[in-house]
Amino acid sequence: MDLTGARWRTSTRSSGNGGDCVEVADNLPDLVAVRDSKDPTGPALTFSPATWHTFLTHLKG
Repeated sequence: MDLTGARWRTSTRSSGNGGDCVEVADNLPDLVAVRDSKDPTGPALTFSPATWHTFLTHLKG
């Protein structure tokens, strides 16, 4: 999966004290990517926008 051009942002739910941080890139066409901010060169999970939306909806519910 080519994530070139991904603009990563830290999740608003991540703590600011160096703990567990998640970064999300949702600017790519037909793709949302998620990675661990402490390992930016490591693996990223990828989702379709619809799947990501469903995931977020269930988290908020």
